[in-house]
Amino acid sequence: MTDKPRKTSKTEPGLAEQVGVKAARKLKARRNPAPGVWSGLGLMGMIGWSVAVPTLLGAALGIWLDRRYPGGRSWTLALLMAGLMLGCLNAWHWVAREDAAMREKPEHDDE
Repeated sequence: MTDKPRKTSKTEPGLAEQVGVKAARKLKARRNPAPGVWSGLGLMGMIGWSVAVPTLLGAALGIWLDRRYPGGRSWTLALLMAGLMLGCLNAWHWVAREDAAMREKPEHDDE
């Protein structure tokens, strides 16, 4: 019994090609590291502050207005809600911008 050499099809990549593809993938991963845990926490903190700061500023301005001009309306509650809405719009803007930046990066960089 003689063993015949195995024929490889044109669609099946050879060993050298597979090794080349894996090496290129590793080099790309080293050049463009994935964002880590600290990057995600930093982004969450930035979004949190972008909501908290306008909310607190609105509440502080409302408290000042309520003490300065007492009346039937609560400036504190109104400006607290306005600050919260402004902060949420600000956070939405940050997330949309980060999402657009992630989508702009080419996924398959064959350089």
